[in-house]
Amino acid sequence: MEFLKNIDVFIATLFDTIGLWAPILSSILILIESILPIMPLAVFITINFYYFGTISGFLLSWILTCIGCYISFLIFRHKVKFWFDSKLVKKNEGKLTKLMIIVNSLRFEQLVLLLAIPLTPAFVFNIVAGVSTMSNKKFICSLLLGKIFLVFFWGFIGTTFLESLTEPIKFLQIILLCILAFVISKIVNKKFNID
Repeated sequence: MEFLKNIDVFIATLFDTIGLWAPILSSILILIESILPIMPLAVFITINFYYFGTISGFLLSWILTCIGCYISFLIFRHKVKFWFDSKLVKKNEGKLTKLMIIVNSLRFEQLVLLLAIPLTPAFVFNIVAGVSTMSNKKFICSLLLGKIFLVFFWGFIGTTFLESLTEPIKFLQIILLCILAFVISKIVNKKFNID
């Protein structure tokens, strides 16, 4: 138990030492992560929740995540779609055409659900939406709504994890939420045959 308290003190001290640079850096990294998924989005959202509080941290993380995802969508829509249609679809007509038909036929509520599930790979979704014929309006609206749940989930998990270092019952809540998110993502994956 003493070890967990030491970790909690270390994290708080680290955040305090970094100071204002922590939320600025985490905000920039949220944008970058939405375009290049090589970093843990949950950590950056947690930093924003920790520094700015639940409401301001949520709003900042939500806005930046949506902007980053939309930039990724636009890059693939305007820079890759032509190449994708002319090169890949013609060579692999059967499989890719079927995939594009599935993506284009997703209803708005299905898109929102896919984007809301924390374990859905958002970067892959941005790419597929970008090279599909999905309208900008449909993508933006589903993005804005779906990311509300995702950002709140990761903010809650992150801040609860920090609290769980001194309160073990919070750790159990995190485990249950992670299991629930995993089960929901598996159900959605099976229902919509995403893989």
